[in-house]
Amino acid sequence: MLKILMKFFKFCNEENRKKFYISIALGVIDAIFAGMKIPAAYFAIDAIVNNKITVNTFLLVMGFMLLSTVGKMVINRFYQMLLTEGGYRTCAGKRIEIGEHLRYLPMGYFNDTSLGHITSVTTNTLEQTGDIATRAIILVMQGTITTLIVSLGMFIFDVRIGLICVAVILVFFIFNHFTNKSVEKVAPEKIESDKDMVGVILEFIQGIAEIRNYNIIAMNNARLNKAIERKTKADIKAEIAAIPLVGVQMLICKLAGVVIAGASISFYLNGSMKLTYCITMMLCAFIIFESLDLAGTYTALIRIIGKGVDMVNEIMEVEEMDINGEEIHPSNRDIHLDHVSFAYEDRTIIDDVTLDIKEKTTTAIVGPSGGGKTTLTSLIARFWDVKSGKVTLGGRDVRDYSFDSLMENFSFVFQRVYLFEDTIANNIRFGRPEASIDEVMAAAKKACCHDFIMALPDGYETVVGEGGATLSGGEKQRIAIARAIMKDAPIIILDEATANVDPENEKELTEAIENLTREKTIIMIAHRLKTVRHADQILVIDKGKIVQQGKHDELMAQDGIYKNFVSGRKKAVSWKIA
Repeated sequence: MLKILMKFFKFCNEENRKKFYISIALGVIDAIFAGMKIPAAYFAIDAIVNNKITVNTFLLVMGFMLLSTVGKMVINRFYQMLLTEGGYRTCAGKRIEIGEHLRYLPMGYFNDTSLGHITSVTTNTLEQTGDIATRAIILVMQGTITTLIVSLGMFIFDVRIGLICVAVILVFFIFNHFTNKSVEKVAPEKIESDKDMVGVILEFIQGIAEIRNYNIIAMNNARLNKAIERKTKADIKAEIAAIPLVGVQMLICKLAGVVIAGASISFYLNGSMKLTYCITMMLCAFIIFESLDLAGTYTALIRIIGKGVDMVNEIMEVEEMDINGEEIHPSNRDIHLDHVSFAYEDRTIIDDVTLDIKEKTTTAIVGPSGGGKTTLTSLIARFWDVKSGKVTLGGRDVRDYSFDSLMENFSFVFQRVYLFEDTIANNIRFGRPEASIDEVMAAAKKACCHDFIMALPDGYETVVGEGGATLSGGEKQRIAIARAIMKDAPIIILDEATANVDPENEKELTEAIENLTREKTIIMIAHRLKTVRHADQILVIDKGKIVQQGKHDELMAQDGIYKNFVSGRKKAVSWKIA
């Protein structure tokens, strides 16, 4: 238990750790105030047994009781407030740390790790850690410290009773150790089932359109019910694992009171203990272990805290990309790939690619699906690090740049646009957070989205749904372009930005892209002929290699993937419904 508590304290930052340490010191003082009930009881019993009830005795007893009660009230206020604040602030801070950490992880991590896992850790796991940690630490530490101090006080009255108290505490913690071990065995399943349930729920909500479209509600309901049933069984299993041993712990505390009372009577009868001591010990016997009994109930939960800390640390220990490079501002934005290779697990995605992209030119990338087009642009922007070779920007390896200074050179418009649940103005400001509303509107006009924004109920202050769910695909694309215009980066990467746009939005979107890309270096992944035929160079990527390279006319003069691509597109365009 102590090991897990130390792990949790290490998990906290210095400020919150200090709050826990202060609270421990206050817990000792709180226990001393609790222990004052024993001398109060002794003086009252002594006065009654020896018929020495006086005003002074009354005041002495009441003074002890008042000091004990008021002292505990005052100390408890600060003690519990510090623990509560420390627990919640720790978990809030860890969420921010995880968010910052995720920014600099290679994108492969997000392929390996489900959204449900990350969401579960940052929500449920940290919520439970903050809530359970606070209550468990308060009750376990308070109960343990109070019992130890009161037990030490018993030595003042009678060493034999004090030794019995120590023996009971030792037996209690032996059983508590087995309780914790029992809970430790089922804790991973409990947390894993929680993670699985969150993942299934998220997938269900995110894919609800496809689920309805293909009428697979029953199948997905079955998956959801299975995940919920697994979570239910895991929770019940955890309770069943703990309940019998927790019951034994409670029985030990109750029987300990009987043993101390019986021993006190025995010592009195054989003449080795005064009557006043005997009655005092009997009275204390049934209250001394109350705090320990309550602490024992919550020690099992501390194992859950330990597992939660481990899961957070597991994310935080994933190695970040080396982001602490130089603040580089290149004199030009020429891009060069020198024998670049990249593999994901055991599968080679990019295979020995050498390439030059000159500043303020347009490079179009085409090729079969899965050929490595998006991965190539990701390596240029350093979403991943190359396995071998190097990528340079302005003559410097992209790994020499600090991550933030590298990102200043790039803007992205993807096929699938994500808008945050915020105002449209703030979504556009992601390109430059300090921008004024006039600058936001100017960017929106260039992106051809000003008119439809002004038609919304609150204009630029309209709050869009999560992911931009309240807007059409074309509208989201144009807001993403406005965001990129606002950033005004010298290199624009367009990944299928116009692939799924309806004809009504195509004209506005094309004009918006022209405004975005004017006087910029353009790298575009595209399947539409009109977006690639005027490019300065066209790259045909297949199986991780550049299999063709040149201008439109040059590639049309060759037999190969590009010519087949263009011919197929022309046939598709010429199709008519008879």
